Amino acid sequence: MGFFSSSAAISRYRVEGQTEGPLLETVREGLNRYLIRDIDQQAEERTIGWTNVDRPYAPSFEDSSFAIADFFLFALRIDKKSIPAKVIQKNLAEATAKRKAETERDFLSRSEKKMLKEHVINVLALRIPATPSIYDILWDYAENELWLFSTQKAAGEALESLFSKSFNLSLVRLFPYTMAEFHPGLTDAARDLLNKLTPCSFAKRDGS
Repeated sequence: MGFFSSSAAISRYRVEGQTEGPLLETVREGLNRYLIRDIDQQAEERTIGWTNVDRPYAPSFEDSSFAIADFFLFALRIDKKSIPAKVIQKNLAEATAKRKAETERDFLSRSEKKMLKEHVINVLALRIPATPSIYDILWDYAENELWLFSTQKAAGEALESLFSKSFNLSLVRLFPYTMAEFHPGLTDAARDLLNKLTPCSFAKRDGS
């Protein structure tokens, strides 16, 4: 579910900090610097980067199509390779038997087994294509607010980390507590009370 879907799951953020230089050029530079990399022919198991909403598999931010009125529209893409455990087990058994035959031994040391397993995983990672996951992002820079079209914890953590590296800005997740903290009418007395709040469980206990 993304920006153009009829329904969507959304996580809201407040953008904190100031950029150096013209905002549009700063954002374009950050997007291009951390553009998603293709790892299909690499041994890497995971990569994270920016891509376009309308062309997620051919990313480019050389033009200004990601800038619409007071908004930036782009996407976070996470490519991950998932090698089934049984595939690793099968290939490792074959590699182990071959290694024993080559060395004319009936056993391998712990370090040999570890190195052999790493080699098998690297070889398999070169063969298996990565599965992409794409999460649309709408950044309202006039209001310092950003929407991530996902509520997945992993996507949120990846966004917060990459956003900070790309633009030297930080993201604060908006939920009832942080929204109250940012409220312009919050008095010092109310802020003190807010800081003393502790989580409360509303789950029904047996016998209560």
